[in-house]
Amino acid sequence: MGVLRSAQSFDAEVEELRAMLQLHGTSSTALSSTTGKGRPGGGTAAVHEELGRDRTVCVTSGISFVGFAIATRLLSRGYAVRLALDSQEDLEKLREMEMLREMERDGLWAVVVDMMDLNSLREAFDGCSCVFHTSAFADPNGISGYTKHMAGMESRMAERVIDACVRTETVRKCVFTSSLVACIWRQNYPQQQQRLPTIIDENCWSDESLCRDKKLWFALGKTMAEKAAWRAARGRDLKLVTVCPGLVTGPGFRRRNSTASIAYLKGAHQMLSEGLLATVDVSKVAEAHVAVFEAMGSTACGRYVCFDHIVRRVEDVAALERQLGIPERNSSEASNLNHPQAWFELSKRKLSRLMSSRMRCSYDMYSILYRSTQF
Repeated sequence: MGVLRSAQSFDAEVEELRAMLQLHGTSSTALSSTTGKGRPGGGTAAVHEELGRDRTVCVTSGISFVGFAIATRLLSRGYAVRLALDSQEDLEKLREMEMLREMERDGLWAVVVDMMDLNSLREAFDGCSCVFHTSAFADPNGISGYTKHMAGMESRMAERVIDACVRTETVRKCVFTSSLVACIWRQNYPQQQQRLPTIIDENCWSDESLCRDKKLWFALGKTMAEKAAWRAARGRDLKLVTVCPGLVTGPGFRRRNSTASIAYLKGAHQMLSEGLLATVDVSKVAEAHVAVFEAMGSTACGRYVCFDHIVRRVEDVAALERQLGIPERNSSEASNLNHPQAWFELSKRKLSRLMSSRMRCSYDMYSILYRSTQF
């Protein structure tokens, strides 16, 4: 994401992608592709015929850290998955994995898409019932780091994705990947302290002016992009749900998600001091996306905060920063982290209720099937 890669880094990413597929039990020869802007050709019709359009979905930035995890999770649930790739380089990674054969068998294929071009997006989404927009923005100039310019581009991209969804006959749902940093950055003046909510959840939005003042470009980009998506979807024939994960970690996150991770941790000292620095494993993020998608016809709506660990110790922040190559803090800055200014409570109750309900339904179905086999 915005980082120029060496050949060694490219090979390492290929191995990590292959390992992720193996972890989810997905065939390493189950991908076909098209490099043009048109529809995939060949055997894709067989996939549609067998699974139906309701079981065909598209994942943007399909081999990004989050995007690929979502795609493999969807495959394990029996969906046909189209990977919308940001560049020819992404397609080359898949070719290196020798995954461009027997697409019909497992229902996974790829198309290179211009994420800023409405027609390219429409053609990529055509035939899918849902789009998972992972917001894994790739800077076309190869700049290392998340910049103010990238924040603005991500917002415009979000509008185009929603517009393309609406203009595509088959798409009626969109699951949008936002971030927890789109919820937590607010003005915190002493005279208003007692009026601020203690609980930080999906009802909270980051203050864009504050993000600009503090140069928190990643938080600004995620906030602007998510708001743009909600505006673009308002009053139109599209169901939209957004997932706001904490800092996404997991195997390979240093290499495959470094730009987003480093940008997320800007302001980490303040997040830590206020109890707002949270992480989540990429597998949990993927599980949450699929869960809200499958519940969109009944209970799922609005925004969902997603995390599984709240960082409480300076040592844990330092460990994350070391993994990402962030320079160590000086002693005076580190000591300030041990003195919380104001504690808030991060809440993921809404997502937890949804996941609990999903587990109960699965257990009940298993019990019914089990009893039906007994004599």
